[in-house]
Amino acid sequence: MKLEKSKKLFEEAKKYIPGGVNSPVRAFKSVGGTPPFIVKGKGAYIYDEDGNRYIDFVSSWGPLILGHANDEIVKSIEETAKRGTSFGAPTQLEIKLAEKIVKHVPSVEKVRLVNSGTEATMSAIRLARGYTKRNKVLKFEGCYHGHFDSFLIKAGSGVMTFSIPGTPGVPEDFAKLTLLAPYNDIKTTKKIIEENEKDLAAVIVEPVAGNMGVIPPKIEFLKMLREETQKRGIILIFDEVITGFRIGLGGAQKHFGIIPDLTTLGKIIGGGLPLAAYGGKREIMDHISPVGDVYQAGTLSGNPLAVSAGLKTIEILEKLEKEEKIYEKLSKNMEKVAMGIEENFKKLGLKFKFNHIGSMGTLFFTEEDVVDFKSASKSDTKLFSKYFHNMLEEGIYLPPSQFEAMFLSMEHGEWEIEKFLEKNFLSLKKIKGA
Repeated sequence: MKLEKSKKLFEEAKKYIPGGVNSPVRAFKSVGGTPPFIVKGKGAYIYDEDGNRYIDFVSSWGPLILGHANDEIVKSIEETAKRGTSFGAPTQLEIKLAEKIVKHVPSVEKVRLVNSGTEATMSAIRLARGYTKRNKVLKFEGCYHGHFDSFLIKAGSGVMTFSIPGTPGVPEDFAKLTLLAPYNDIKTTKKIIEENEKDLAAVIVEPVAGNMGVIPPKIEFLKMLREETQKRGIILIFDEVITGFRIGLGGAQKHFGIIPDLTTLGKIIGGGLPLAAYGGKREIMDHISPVGDVYQAGTLSGNPLAVSAGLKTIEILEKLEKEEKIYEKLSKNMEKVAMGIEENFKKLGLKFKFNHIGSMGTLFFTEEDVVDFKSASKSDTKLFSKYFHNMLEEGIYLPPSQFEAMFLSMEHGEWEIEKFLEKNFLSLKKIKGA
């Protein structure tokens, strides 16, 4: 596989952009080599500057559940753009998208649109602190909630990939206000909540961990979080930036039947454009300015192009769910991937782990069950790097990090899944023989 144009572009990019990329994992630092510079995408495929075609299992890190350049979404963006790209004023589109979110996400009675997952989570934390008049926040090891200061402590994929325990630039006083517990650890978490109940404003969690690789929750763990926070007046925040409209129209909270106080959303609700949101109970959300005294604002919040893309995405998902149970179909396709990988393991005498839920999955290069940050960290990242490049050479584009999720879209059909499994076998065989 030739990447000559991508190599030249990468060197050029480094002159003007730190590391040559605008988000760290894209630099391929953890896997080595040159990142392909992508020129276009359609359906389940992306194409790089050197003319290579890949079956894409990154899906822009989750948003593209309908595949690349969906005709209806593209048309909606084009029609909206003709009327103007930004106004800094209210539009009817914002109301329509908000109505859809409130309709489908059980915890959300009111919602505020923002521009990124980080903005959504940091705003939700500020709101929780303003509402409770408390300062501390509990998060979980390996869960990533954006690059806000309070969250960059054992924060999942990015810092795991680069072996950074936290990050310079975060004041110690911020770190002191952030408590940590192991994901899925009921006993330890309950103790921390009990010991800090008077100072704890919020507990924030990925209801399905997706930023240390895919790790499904223990249902008892989520139930405990809901019970313990509810009786102590602590705000429970579900970070559904990844799982919102991916696990189902109602996200992980509807899937598991556990309803938080606040929810953060992103990725799919923007239809591939920059858009996110936070929402929850009316009594809490009404503390946000201009109704309440918790301030949050954004010039491009509710940008019409992003809102039109997100609205059209949800409308298509509603139709597909009604007509052909799209989420059940996506889940069955990921189950085929999982079963195929397990079969490849057996043929090759390997005992690695593949975690999955819905249309999300991660192959961990460890023989230990992966249930939390500690067990995920035992994965052999050197083996992953070899596997990643084997797959890339075979035309399969995966996340360039052991600690990320691969995603299926409705455009990944039987042929693409069969091709993935064929290349998975060949790539694993090369590793075994190395």
